[in-house]
Amino acid sequence: MARKIQAPIFLGIITVLAIIFLTGGGTDNKDVLRQTFQIDAVYYDSGYVEISYFDKSDKTNSVVMEILGMEESFQKTFSDSKFIEIVPFPNMPKYGWPIHPIVLEIDHKEFGHIQLKTEIHPLGEPVPPVIYSRP
Repeated sequence: MARKIQAPIFLGIITVLAIIFLTGGGTDNKDVLRQTFQIDAVYYDSGYVEISYFDKSDKTNSVVMEILGMEESFQKTFSDSKFIEIVPFPNMPKYGWPIHPIVLEIDHKEFGHIQLKTEIHPLGEPVPPVIYSRP
């Protein structure tokens, strides 16, 4: 009887450990990144998107910002710990804002290479989540 119970418990423990390992399980502390970096991309009915970036640590060397999913690729490089960029967007996308994610490639003095990804949202709507990663 004890053997029948041990196998599922063992598999459960292995599964939990695998999930912790695959998701970073505390070794890659995203909370520090969330507290350090702020990004927002707001669409205004007058036909433009305002993208703002702020590094509270003031240790950004450079940022390459790209808006994906556009007919003409939009990419711009910044060399400051904060910026606001206005990008013309005459119409809301037919399939919604998720098809135009904002991706930042950040070179940071303390954290090294960081990537941030978020979505554009209309003014007054909730701010979408930001995805933080260290490639």
